[in-house]
Amino acid sequence: MSEAPAVPRPASADLAHPAGLDLLVVPPRARTGWRVLLARVGAMCAVELQKLRHDRSELYTRAVQPALWLLIFGETFTRIKAIPTGGIPYLDYLAPGIIAQSAMFIAIFYGIMIIWERDAGILTKLLVTPTPRSALITGKAFAAGVKALIQALVVVVIAALLGVAMTWNPLRLLGVAVAVVLGSAFFSCLSMTIAGIVLTRDRLMGIGQAITMPLFFGSNALYPVAVMPGWLQAVSKINPLSYQVDALRGLLLGTHAHLALDYGVLVVAAALGILSASSLLGRLAR
Repeated sequence: MSEAPAVPRPASADLAHPAGLDLLVVPPRARTGWRVLLARVGAMCAVELQKLRHDRSELYTRAVQPALWLLIFGETFTRIKAIPTGGIPYLDYLAPGIIAQSAMFIAIFYGIMIIWERDAGILTKLLVTPTPRSALITGKAFAAGVKALIQALVVVVIAALLGVAMTWNPLRLLGVAVAVVLGSAFFSCLSMTIAGIVLTRDRLMGIGQAITMPLFFGSNALYPVAVMPGWLQAVSKINPLSYQVDALRGLLLGTHAHLALDYGVLVVAAALGILSASSLLGRLAR
């Protein structure tokens, strides 16, 4: 018996899959390495910033304290000329320090938010995703930096209205933004590190209130390092806030500053803060 003739294959079967249907046959290659890390850091930062759309009152209320520092403390000490500032009006000298202070005050209590996320079950859900812990912390840290940047803009506007002579050079203002973000990233990571140790909001608030003013007064935000006692000068040299203020003062006022050292310290401090907070994130979620 003769075999049945073979059924001819459709001509379309011999052709390659159309380009538009390739994704139905071969899955797209997943992003790996630094690309996926940056994407997840950006996603976490965007999630944190979305919270501002629901409650902007935090930014408005936090603007009151720096305004009072500039209006009362700055104006008063400008008149009495009690602090040597190298010929710069004291209000001008103070403005960069208040920018750094207001940014730090926003970031230093950032750990409370991550404890709240732990209590609400959000942190556990984030930790079971493929997102690295370092990306979670970095996203939150730079979101804190963006919030602090908005706060710094408010302080700059107030200072300009009070007659502070600041530069408006775009490159210098970009450098100011970088310094604010890096400093805020460090202090937010410091807060999240403390949260990973104490585990409760009440303890974190107590420690945060205990360290904010020493960090502020132990820096060059209010007075030059040269007028400090020796022990306070030693504290100022290991205080990242001092390097942030030095960079802001040099960029905004054009005074002498060690910008390479300032940015180097801020980058290293932010990196160490991210590392320490990431290592304690799992303990916080348990």
